Amino acid sequence: MRFETDAIHAGQDPDPTTGAVTVPIHATSTYAQDAPGEHRGFEYSRTGNPTRTALETALATLEGADVEMGGGAVATASGMAATALVGYLLRPGDHVLLPDDAYGGTFRFFTKVLAEQGIDWSAVDVTDARLVETALRPETKLVWVETPTNPLLRIADLERLGDLLRDRLFVVDNTFASPYLQRPLDFGADLVVHSTTKYLGGHSDVVGGAVVTAEPELAARLRFLQNAAGPVAGPFDAWLVLRGLKTLAVRMDRHQSNAQQVAEFLANDPRVAEVIYPGLASHPQHGLASRQMSGFGGMVSFRPRGGADAAVTVASSTRVFTLAESLGGVESLIEVPAAMTHTSVAGTTLEVPSDLVRLSVGIEHVDDLIDDLDQALG
Repeated sequence: MRFETDAIHAGQDPDPTTGAVTVPIHATSTYAQDAPGEHRGFEYSRTGNPTRTALETALATLEGADVEMGGGAVATASGMAATALVGYLLRPGDHVLLPDDAYGGTFRFFTKVLAEQGIDWSAVDVTDARLVETALRPETKLVWVETPTNPLLRIADLERLGDLLRDRLFVVDNTFASPYLQRPLDFGADLVVHSTTKYLGGHSDVVGGAVVTAEPELAARLRFLQNAAGPVAGPFDAWLVLRGLKTLAVRMDRHQSNAQQVAEFLANDPRVAEVIYPGLASHPQHGLASRQMSGFGGMVSFRPRGGADAAVTVASSTRVFTLAESLGGVESLIEVPAAMTHTSVAGTTLEVPSDLVRLSVGIEHVDDLIDDLDQALG
């Protein structure tokens, strides 16, 4: 089936008992057994829940992990819970390679939590495969990639990295693109991580995460670790993400259409010093993004003239864009990463420019969004 059809139907057959077209919310912690040790597929909701299973099947299908061949997904309580689950695959003495502009929460987890457990790390510009190759060590177990990155929207060459990292765990955070615009497993990634809070949920009403793999052994290991450690998505949260998936394709079409027009407006405004958006020909990796992605996404970053003070003023002056953290919802959001989402990397090599403004462009009428930015810049 094509993407839009799978998003609505994969793992989401009508309920066999009632015929309900929408997957029910199975709000139960335990399940009756026919005899001791003989259950009907579910025994305890940390181990498995029908609503969560439906979401996991849908996510695996959309990312191109063949469930019938042993691929799969695990749905977690948050995007950071998904990241932590990947961290359980590491052992003391392992080395991790991170992007040099990784999301602040990811950086904090690897450098402040796993580092205390004997996991070594270093950061590199993952957009340059030659630098990645140089930074690899014999003990490098895992290479973490974001593409586009947050908030500088750099693009990593997944095909080149997939060829380079065949003997390592190649993990791609696909939150910004979503599987509608990019499927890292097709380029050789071993694991795909999502904050389902963002585009997959799409309505700013749920916190969740997921890890997806096409490799049966990794899928089995992730399920074991999830059951052992317990970072599971609750049934209502899983249901909300399932609901979001059904409209993912149409929402992403509007997100990226609006973002392209917003980026072009900003690029032509003399009050703006720099605009970063993969859909602009001025983006240094526009060609790579065009080949690797089916669209450029809904995130735009820019730097107004006037420095950090101007960035704060613009972000505090919008009327349609809401000043808030997070992204990927139907409503447009604006933030200053250095003072908000990326404070955890202040003073490090991953520090983001203090005058950078990040937009999560929603699905409102684009003229209202442009008018709002116009008055805020003024």
